Amino acid sequence: MKRITISVLVLCLLFLMDNYSIYSEENPAPTLNVIKNYEEDVTGNGLKEIIELKGLLFSPDSNYYKDIKAVITSSENQIWEIPYLGGYEPSLTFIDLNHDKVNDVFFQSASGGSGGLYQYQLHTLIHNKLSEIPLPEQPYVIGKFQDNYVVEVTYSPNSKPINVDVKHRKEDYTRLGIYSKDGKLTKPLSAMVAPIAYFEPKFISKTKGYGLKSYQQVSGAFHADQLGTVESLWYYDRDKWILLQAKWMPSK
Repeated sequence: MKRITISVLVLCLLFLMDNYSIYSEENPAPTLNVIKNYEEDVTGNGLKEIIELKGLLFSPDSNYYKDIKAVITSSENQIWEIPYLGGYEPSLTFIDLNHDKVNDVFFQSASGGSGGLYQYQLHTLIHNKLSEIPLPEQPYVIGKFQDNYVVEVTYSPNSKPINVDVKHRKEDYTRLGIYSKDGKLTKPLSAMVAPIAYFEPKFISKTKGYGLKSYQQVSGAFHADQLGTVESLWYYDRDKWILLQAKWMPSK
């Protein structure tokens, strides 16, 4: 009886495997389309690699790519693949941001939505070794509501906090219970600090090369309640990002 049961189980497994094989053949994995072709030397061997940025649209009537990757092929037919998160209008920029005399692969795509956020990834392929370079983060941006309709914003370890006057919004803030009618803060409250929304390569100097400039929004009680943007300039040195300068740009 035991042998019969085992035989039946084996037959069932073989049947399921056959069905799965037929299903896989009838429903192959969707093919990613080429979004753009590039030719750049990203390995440092003096020869240009062929780089294909590929993606799969979410639907035929959508501009959103749910699957994106870069396929890099060397002159010796060595292939590397870099997977990316989905997004709108994906693109690659080739620029030496880690200052090893070889262009890095800088990816960006818009994530969509009202926040205006973009997604970024940075990779190096020098000497045929693919590795990701983490992008800078701004740990110093803090906003706190203070008495008398003021938001104190700190954005740099070497700069004094600035006070943002929000008296023109006192009716809304009073209605929301943030302030009492006499302008006193009802309870401790932090401003909303969004993640870095946007990076752009920035030329520093002939000797230093390029860095990155980041843009980070600070809002009051809600996202649309924009107070201003922290613009930070970064430079990659000795395997880490250095904050060269930061400035506050108030919303108009």
